[in-house]
Amino acid sequence: DCPGKEGVGGKKRNLALLRSRLYTGERRRTEPVVESTTAAGDHGTLRRSQSDRTEYSQKLQEKMAPQVGSSTSATAPQDNEEQVSRWMMARRVKIIAELMQTEKDYISDLDLCIKEVIHPLRNKQIARFDVDGLFSNIELVHQVSAKLLSLLEEATTDVEPPMQIIGEVFLQIKGPLEDTYKIYCYRHDDAHTMLESYEKDEELKQHLRDCVQSLK
Repeated sequence: DCPGKEGVGGKKRNLALLRSRLYTGERRRTEPVVESTTAAGDHGTLRRSQSDRTEYSQKLQEKMAPQVGSSTSATAPQDNEEQVSRWMMARRVKIIAELMQTEKDYISDLDLCIKEVIHPLRNKQIARFDVDGLFSNIELVHQVSAKLLSLLEEATTDVEPPMQIIGEVFLQIKGPLEDTYKIYCYRHDDAHTMLESYEKDEELKQHLRDCVQSLK
């Protein structure tokens, strides 16, 4: 009942309370936030956002996978991965086929231009008509393009889709492609200016018309 004893007891209680607060604070600093199951507020929000991300990832995979029919049952993760892999491989095969077809069409156009335009104009030997200046090194472009197509066909013919290595083809022909198109692009503006001047000359313009008619 004496005041001194009461003061000692109060100090002990305060010290115990301080230790409890320090211990609680230390736990909050060291324990992962997401492991707390009793805390509300931000913890619950974080847990929900992680769940949302997982659900979104699953939905994205289902979207990417080819649709093989409606089913209410959940697809196993392994089946999902296989479907996505097959879809991506089918898409890759289509891209390679489109690439090769585009190259074939381009070479066909170059063939027509060389046979129906360049050669006839050269054979006419028109004094004021610079055929090589107008068409630059287009014949070399044709050669390099034909080589590229040949390498692409070699890399894909009788080769299973997963084993078709297309990137190596472009690395192999990178030097010739760069050297050839560097010249073609460098001369392009001059050739365009030359064509505009020829179109102002009625005689030269008629020669160009004849070639276009032959192409048609």
